[in-house]
Amino acid sequence: MDKLVTPDWGLMFWTLVTFGLLVLILKRYAWGPLLSAIAEREARLQADASAARSARDEAQRIKDELAAQLAASEARRQEVLARAAHEGEAVLAQFKASAEKETRDLRDKTLAELAREKERLLRDLRRDVADLSIAAAEKLLRRSVDPTVEKQVLDEFLKDLAQGAKN
Repeated sequence: MDKLVTPDWGLMFWTLVTFGLLVLILKRYAWGPLLSAIAEREARLQADASAARSARDEAQRIKDELAAQLAASEARRQEVLARAAHEGEAVLAQFKASAEKETRDLRDKTLAELAREKERLLRDLRRDVADLSIAAAEKLLRRSVDPTVEKQVLDEFLKDLAQGAKN
């Protein structure tokens, strides 16, 4: 057990030389590529993080553009709806005015037709009254009236009736 505690200078020398060679070999063939792979991976991760930030910024920009377009579309939709409502009201007012005009025209036409019919009926009535009056007068007088006298009496009677109706 004494040998374990006492140092052997030759063994220590060769152990250090072997360790140094191992470190040089590892540095040249293992640590270099390992460290470069780690550096490449770190650079790739940084590039990916930068690309992710750039993609997030681009996505935010697109989201903002879409929100602006949506707001513009909503404004256009509201404008179109307002214009359609206004045009609908205008068409309704036009139809209403047209219907009122047609109603007035029909009423005026009907009143004019009634007035003409009334005048025609009054003329017919006057003639009938005149004819009846003449027939009654003939029967009363029991004589035949001359046609020229009959026409003259009838015209005077109609003229008197017309003046009486105007007064």
